[in-house]
Amino acid sequence: MVAPLRDRLPHVATQTIDAIMAEVPAYAEAFAGALGVKIERAVRTALGAFLGLVSRPHGPDPQSPLAPALEAAYALGRGEARSGRSLDALLGAYRVGARVSWHELAAISVATGQPAAIIAHFAELVFAYIDELSAASVAGHADELASSGRDRIRHLEQLTQALLAGQPEHLVVAAAQRADWLPPRTLTAVLVPEHAARTVVNLLDPRTLRQSEAGPDLSVLLVPDADGGSRAAMLGLLRGQAAVAGPARPWLQVKASYDRAVRTRELPELPTGTVVDSEDHLTELVLTADPQALADLRAKVLEPLSAARDISATKLAETLRSWLRHQGRREEVAADLFVHPQTVRYRMTQVRELYGDRLRDPEWITALTIAL
Repeated sequence: MVAPLRDRLPHVATQTIDAIMAEVPAYAEAFAGALGVKIERAVRTALGAFLGLVSRPHGPDPQSPLAPALEAAYALGRGEARSGRSLDALLGAYRVGARVSWHELAAISVATGQPAAIIAHFAELVFAYIDELSAASVAGHADELASSGRDRIRHLEQLTQALLAGQPEHLVVAAAQRADWLPPRTLTAVLVPEHAARTVVNLLDPRTLRQSEAGPDLSVLLVPDADGGSRAAMLGLLRGQAAVAGPARPWLQVKASYDRAVRTRELPELPTGTVVDSEDHLTELVLTADPQALADLRAKVLEPLSAARDISATKLAETLRSWLRHQGRREEVAADLFVHPQTVRYRMTQVRELYGDRLRDPEWITALTIAL
């Protein structure tokens, strides 16, 4: 039974390929290009393996002709995934191939006088075989998607690490290309609790990068183009989370945004359980940029008050701070301190005696304002 079929195998393969090209448009161009030779070879391999299956009715084993056909089908599935295509066209090609090859093989079987029972059994084998090839392609497609997905996740993680480490531009750009990640204009670093990171990242731009372990139970998100009017929208999406947002920076300079967010998170007396915008804390960030320098400045500009008693020095410093804030408006200072305006006048007289002309020096006024 098999010999006549094997003799006509090239003809059946040609008919099958012609039908696939006519009925599955997605493969018309593929057959015409360099991929066509591989697909044609796969068709011939599949048909040859099927004939081997027919001649070995007890089923395939690792050494049988069926194994190469299943491997080829698996590889076709992986190739479709690698090309970014679904399995619709390939499975459609299998259906067309099964129909056409069965038509041709049945005609040969009838012409050679095969009994009806044998031909019917032959049909069962054809379609069972196509099911096996389809299953192998589905497995190949799924494995390739899983593998490429893992590869991309790894590349995105490497890109995030490169950005946060402030690596040279050419290395970061190369990492972005490997990750197939389209750079935005800006990136904004956002610190969020690790347990909330997955939920939050699903609300943001799909290009958002994420790195876990930015701190104890902390993740950092790098959010694309969250500047200008988009910043308010991003902060709104973060509402209800204990998040800290750095400023938007050109994407290659996002390390500066991350560093700002980290410093903001370390500020004392920050509100808890809510979104903290680093842009609302610039004064504190500037004043705490160099704590020792601030301490030295305070010691220098407040040294004249050391001539007063401790309690008096504290009250004089408090009055001087309010006087600077309210630009010398006595009534406002008195209201701020809950004292009589005459008390303010008395204390400021003492302060002037201690500082002399320095209270008329703009540089000293600036230094006192910062220190107090």
